[in-house]
Amino acid sequence: MKIVFSDFDGTLTVNGKLGAVFFELLDIIEKNDSELVIVSGRSLSWGHFLLTHFPLKHAIMEGGGVILTKNMDGVISEEFLVSDADLEKLERTTIALQEEVPETVLSVDSFGRKSDRAIEFSLMKQTDVEKAESYLLKHKAHFSRSNVHVNFWFGDISKNYAVNYFLKNYTPHINLEDTIFYGDSLNDESMFESFPNTVGVSNIISVLDQLHHKPRIILEGKENAGALGVLAHLKEVFNQSIDF
Repeated sequence: MKIVFSDFDGTLTVNGKLGAVFFELLDIIEKNDSELVIVSGRSLSWGHFLLTHFPLKHAIMEGGGVILTKNMDGVISEEFLVSDADLEKLERTTIALQEEVPETVLSVDSFGRKSDRAIEFSLMKQTDVEKAESYLLKHKAHFSRSNVHVNFWFGDISKNYAVNYFLKNYTPHINLEDTIFYGDSLNDESMFESFPNTVGVSNIISVLDQLHHKPRIILEGKENAGALGVLAHLKEVFNQSIDF
């Protein structure tokens, strides 16, 4: 595999934390002349953190709303995949949502977001979450749940669109079949729907019944949860004992 695309929370973490397994993953990917591209619902600011602190060249953040690239000099550039009009509409809607549903708790990283916003649903009553989602539906905002947030946005944002855009415009020399995607949550479904090589780590079981489109391979057992599952599966892929 020439590129390993992966969700972040719940997929590259173990029990919600980055650990030694993540560094082992980076090592095995590098040794096999591959590249890790994180595809996450986390914020633009998180993307800067990941590219600054880890040996990564690219990151796709905010659920596919923005692509970050680090050049040879360490300078990070951003390409947004939604229009300025959609970004402005998002800002207005966010302000109005907080006025209409004051119980809405925005994520602590919302200050670092631009193409989407995130709601901390775990800090809210279910009835208030439903009020917020109803407001978003009424105003024709798109939204989806990750492990940690309800993310909402305007425009055509999805992980699948962003990954395909990335492959076409950033790595046109790499065939789609030479890439793989790992995920574990509802906002990974666009990738599961049409991407050829997809793997769900075992903790995807908690949302599996809610997915209309499931990953091609679903790992099983606690030993294959999160980054542990990604590492174990990649070892088999790179040893060519798995044929998609």
